[in-house]
Amino acid sequence: MPTGPKVSQQSKAKRATIREHALSLGFQAVGFCRAALPQSARERLGTFIEAGFYGDMGWLADRTEQRSHPQSLWPDARSVVVVGLSYAPETDPLEGLESKSAGNISVYARNRDYHDTLKGRLKHLAQQIVKILGCDVKVFVDTAPVMEKPLAQHAGIGWQGKHTNLVSRSHGSWLFLGEIYTTAEFDPDDAESDHCGSCSSCLSVCPTQAFPSPYRLDSRRCISYLTIEHRGPIPLEFRRPIGNRIYGCDDCLAVCPWNKFARPAADPAFLARQDLVQPPLGELALLDDRRFREKFSASPIKRIGRDRFVRNVLIAVGNSEDASLIPIAETLRSDPDPVVSEAATWAKNCLSGQG
Repeated sequence: MPTGPKVSQQSKAKRATIREHALSLGFQAVGFCRAALPQSARERLGTFIEAGFYGDMGWLADRTEQRSHPQSLWPDARSVVVVGLSYAPETDPLEGLESKSAGNISVYARNRDYHDTLKGRLKHLAQQIVKILGCDVKVFVDTAPVMEKPLAQHAGIGWQGKHTNLVSRSHGSWLFLGEIYTTAEFDPDDAESDHCGSCSSCLSVCPTQAFPSPYRLDSRRCISYLTIEHRGPIPLEFRRPIGNRIYGCDDCLAVCPWNKFARPAADPAFLARQDLVQPPLGELALLDDRRFREKFSASPIKRIGRDRFVRNVLIAVGNSEDASLIPIAETLRSDPDPVVSEAATWAKNCLSGQG
């Protein structure tokens, strides 16, 4: 059996072939790491869980062992291939916050669901890895207890910034991530180091002060969490700061200085649908369940359902200062969903000067 330098050269050649296949599939970042995480990543997760920062997302707390130890999820895993796909926007996503009578949707959700797009390509790459190495693989795209961002940092793709999201020197804060766990062993890439320096732009821009300290996020205060994961009424203290953000929030991502190196995504799957760029609040508020499903049939927005989405729209209606939306809010006060009805009452009171 060959050993030493010859083995290393063979390993480099196989890595280069896999990287080439990944780039040909449209991935912009590729890295390799061991199927293990540093103690610091596990400690950060433990602190997050102990503080209760996960809110309603019980699935984050349920499988911490598998999440923090890749080989607990799959004992045969030896390496992880991590890929990144850029979805950088063409324009500043914060510009839409000025149009109060229109909704602002997070950049990643303005077209097709990235889970489907990314997973399809990732499966193609996994097939190539099996063909080249004859190994076993498992594919993950944000649908299993996998710590994607620490693995990406471990594989040299970027680092977890002070806003807890991944930052890349080439792609800024705009990367979708996917992972292939494999039984093959690769020489790992060097882990990426932190390049945030003294910058705190992402922390100070947060409308709801969701960062108790750098590198720590209290999801319960995060607008993305409140508009996507949270199921009940949105707490009153956050309604005004939400503004017209009806699905997600890009503020901490958008102000990252490293974004200046990101080139706008050219992939048609990630180009914004025009009807989802500053959509009129009045039209969205009146969507019934059927029309909601039709409009968002291939969108990640469909996952939260009509009631939660209209709740979000009504918060934006209440912040719009547009009196012409009062009749819509009045109509929705009798909505059968109590969360929608309550949000409609709040919106009407705000527009009538009573809120």
